Amino acid sequence: MQTIPSHPTHSSLVAVGDSFTEGMSDLLPDGSYRGWADVLAARLAARTPGFRYANLAVRGKLIGQIVEEQVDVAAAMNADVVTLVGGLNDALRPKCDMGRVQGLLTEAVERLAPACKQLVLMRSPGRRGPVLERVRPRMEQLFACVDDLAGRHGAVVVDLYGAPSLADPRLWGADRLHLTADGHRRVAEAVWQRLGYAPVDTEWHVPPPADLPPGWYTRRAADVRFARQHLLPWIGRRLTGRSSGDGRPPKRPELLPYENRAEPGAVAPPP
Repeated sequence: MQTIPSHPTHSSLVAVGDSFTEGMSDLLPDGSYRGWADVLAARLAARTPGFRYANLAVRGKLIGQIVEEQVDVAAAMNADVVTLVGGLNDALRPKCDMGRVQGLLTEAVERLAPACKQLVLMRSPGRRGPVLERVRPRMEQLFACVDDLAGRHGAVVVDLYGAPSLADPRLWGADRLHLTADGHRRVAEAVWQRLGYAPVDTEWHVPPPADLPPGWYTRRAADVRFARQHLLPWIGRRLTGRSSGDGRPPKRPELLPYENRAEPGAVAPPP
């Protein structure tokens, strides 16, 4: 696996993927999403004049769509760092050809790795619960493929799946599929450290302090809201072949200078 320099300098970042990288559930006051990639870009921009950032991720995208719509665009940008996270939307579907998913992920890595200085792959986080248990074998297949590809192509892997903090339901949004602002901050910290930068938060992987569990009525009310607002619409899209990302453009389609501004939940980089 490629060795990361002790004092890295990265002047550009391109993020490729789905809703996880778009930043869903990390909602800003203007109604847009921030997310871990934006937090990471802000940190890198704070220490590198002229830093450039693109985020091609779009919610709901399957790995085939990521390969078709984002990978060649990202490769042509020749960024210092490219992050690629995809395949989990495929794994969550009732019917999934994991051999095809792994083949497409391989294709993406083979195109992106030669086109950047550092490719970053991830083991996606997974909260505790019955849904994860049903798809866990698929996730582990996907992560084994990620590890193998990283070893063969000099990519680094950020292990979010093994982080106890990101299994804590309190770090997941109301839809139970996407991380909160604090969850995204922790992901940004994990990538930051994996790229070789000095830690800002050495305990990003540690869950928040324990609190009193909610009562039965509160839990049931939350279950009803979740089903009405998130689960039923998700099922409806699956039955009709629609996606939440249909017709939606990437959040930052061009590799442009990043204006580093104070954003809720952001953590200042070390001096």
